[in-house]
Amino acid sequence: MDQTITQQEVENMQKIWGSGIVTIGEAFTNHKNYKTLAEKHVKSLYGYQDGTVLFKPTKVNKKQFRKTFESALSYFIGGNPDFPNDKGFALNPWIKVRFENAGVILKENYALAMGNYFFTDPQGNETKVEYTFGYYRDKNQKLKIHLHHSSLPYKPG
Repeated sequence: MDQTITQQEVENMQKIWGSGIVTIGEAFTNHKNYKTLAEKHVKSLYGYQDGTVLFKPTKVNKKQFRKTFESALSYFIGGNPDFPNDKGFALNPWIKVRFENAGVILKENYALAMGNYFFTDPQGNETKVEYTFGYYRDKNQKLKIHLHHSSLPYKPG
């Protein structure tokens, strides 16, 4: 029987996601196997193995919709010739990621969260990004991401 996703599960998933981004960047900086960490991050948190994932990452204007595992991985670590604009967002490196949910909708087997997340660089500067994430339970009752949209806040020209 399926269980309703809880607020705490969503917040835990957000912490795991942020920690993964930091860990990938640390591995890259320390010349460790960041690619394996990034593959694990995408495979364990996103639902590509179950079907469609709608992923629109920040700072992408060409091939911005990432419906495959390979395209999502490229955004995080770069190096894929099919996505030449990808520089590897997770390689920045970031030393901290924190989420501020504007709201969370919980509906049985899925949840939506929207708000801002903040990425802190090694100098202590924060980058604010707007996000919407959608979560569902897989067949093993583990939370997975099937919607990820993020963008930089609007700046009037």
